[in-house]
Amino acid sequence: MTEIMGKRIEKRVADAQLQRESWRIFQIMAEFVEGFEKLCLIRPAVSMFGSARTLPEDPWYVKAEETARLLSDAGFSVVSGGGGGIMEAANKGAQSGRSPSIGVNIELPQEQRPNTYQDISLHFRHFFARKVMFVKYASAYVVLPGGFGTLDELAEILTLVQTGKTRRIPIVLVGSVFWSGLLDWMRDTLVAWGTISAGDLDLMRVCDEPDDIVRAIFDHYETRSLEPSEDEQEILLEL
Repeated sequence: MTEIMGKRIEKRVADAQLQRESWRIFQIMAEFVEGFEKLCLIRPAVSMFGSARTLPEDPWYVKAEETARLLSDAGFSVVSGGGGGIMEAANKGAQSGRSPSIGVNIELPQEQRPNTYQDISLHFRHFFARKVMFVKYASAYVVLPGGFGTLDELAEILTLVQTGKTRRIPIVLVGSVFWSGLLDWMRDTLVAWGTISAGDLDLMRVCDEPDDIVRAIFDHYETRSLEPSEDEQEILLEL
């Protein structure tokens, strides 16, 4: 009898858990729908990444702000993670330019406070839904010094481009001193061990100055359209 009751309780717990997970699907769908609706008209756009811990007086903050302003004045909407540090600098610089400043915010256990420089603000609970928004409408990635989150976004776009799951876009690493160790490790270990191809390193370009970052993006599109081709649009639909 005790065993039967135990199994019934286990089933009720499992059913309740399944019900919660099933309803979560609608929450995820809502995040995607809101993101698609708000971001589908912002192109061309540049997604910018970097540490949330960077202070306003830090040279990297200043460089991120200047880069975002130049991109905004050049006609690119600027997308950041919506928080502090480099994300704030990107939104601040974009808002001082002529194109929209967009924050794709995430709810975290240690609360991320949205910065105040967002013309368009989205809020996500799920990292994977949020990451789609960074990639889907981006004409370029600009990656400043950061931590695990920044590395995650960098690895995401490199994987998607390498595997053909998204179109080839400029991936600009800002700060040769900061990124040199990682790039050396990729070359000396990943390429040497055959886990990536030597040509995969060409997916990235390193720049140090805001003008060079903007020029690198325009150089990439000198012989191709900023807008995705029909084939690329089909790829992006399956992102």
